[in-house]
Amino acid sequence: MEAAGAGEGETMMRVISLMYHDVVDRGAQDASGFAGPEAGIYKIERRRFEEHLKAIDGAAHGLCTKVTELSNHRGNGAPFCMTFDDGGESAATVAADMLEKHGWRGHFFITAGRIGTAGFVSAAQVRELHDRGHVIGSHSYSHPTRMSACTKEQLCEEWGRSVEMLSEIVGGRVTVASVCGGYYSTAVARAAEEAGIRFLFNSEPTSRCGKVGECLVLGRCTIKHWMPASVAAALARGRMMESLKQRVLWEAKKVTKMVGGKAYVKLSRALLRKGKMGAGGGEL
Repeated sequence: MEAAGAGEGETMMRVISLMYHDVVDRGAQDASGFAGPEAGIYKIERRRFEEHLKAIDGAAHGLCTKVTELSNHRGNGAPFCMTFDDGGESAATVAADMLEKHGWRGHFFITAGRIGTAGFVSAAQVRELHDRGHVIGSHSYSHPTRMSACTKEQLCEEWGRSVEMLSEIVGGRVTVASVCGGYYSTAVARAAEEAGIRFLFNSEPTSRCGKVGECLVLGRCTIKHWMPASVAAALARGRMMESLKQRVLWEAKKVTKMVGGKAYVKLSRALLRKGKMGAGGGEL
């Protein structure tokens, strides 16, 4: 795993991005998106999500934008993007409606191989989200556990196949994507660029953007289900203290992932099954 744009050039551009996943009802964590406690860490209840949106709206002063329209941004502060990973059904049934009440459009990153399966968006829902003005992007084809460990051929297959599938659904070229599971590397970005992706979000909590060839690489702050609205608002506003907290945790986790490799994944899943991660902020 590497930092955004590691090994390539850094731009002067700053963009704040928040990473959400599914928006669910209490007790229905497995109804949308990937099932299980590991995915559940990132699934936020509908009531809390609305609290987040209200707080963010008050803090960010209407700077919410789409990454494809950054050149049109006219504001005193850094623009911010609302992003949603995995392609769970709640993107179309809950999250989009709630965003639109605030006049916003989100970025919905779809695991293409899951389209039309239980808990995930259908092709018709993907098309509808696009027609309503939301950004449709790739979240790979199969959602590999450790994307940065994939071979070049595997990466090209993951990005290329998903982009082709999604582009056909929306009737236009998909140029936006997000990396699975925080496993970013320059090789992941290069393969994305080869597939025609021009905006690639990873999970590094930074507002600084990098460039890998023609691909702009953007970081994101990760939202977990227990985070209060005040934290989401502070992150959207770029408040230093909250951003620093995310940065410290990210760096520690990055090192653990690099050293642990497959063992890290097995250990984290085992701890989640025993209820020792994700209850109130503890995460490897």
